[in-house]
Amino acid sequence: QVQVVESGGGLVQPGGALRLSCAASGSIFSIGDMGWYRQAPGNQRELVARITRGGSTNYADSVKGRFTSSRDNAKNTVYLQMNSLKPEDTAVYYCKAVATRAYWGQGTQVTVSS
Repeated sequence: QVQVVESGGGLVQPGGALRLSCAASGSIFSIGDMGWYRQAPGNQRELVARITRGGSTNYADSVKGRFTSSRDNAKNTVYLQMNSLKPEDTAVYYCKAVATRAYWGQGTQVTVSS
């Protein structure tokens, strides 16, 4: 079993920045890829960023150049640094850890508004 907990969401003005954290616990040796997803009201959940155990990343086109994901395997934690935030980035952000199956966190709300 793997437990995944996100933190770091909040309210920020357009153009601002936030850093999300995702801490994994449990059978962490089995975790491979981890990812950040988001879901806005009325929309499907979408991939924001994916990071492999080795640190390779890929991003959704909508966040390229603004968001950066990193990973600290010693702390079993991944991060999502979000800069130049836009109102359309408003969503619940979820972390996913892939082991023998996918494990999801409960999500953290990010609201970008003036």
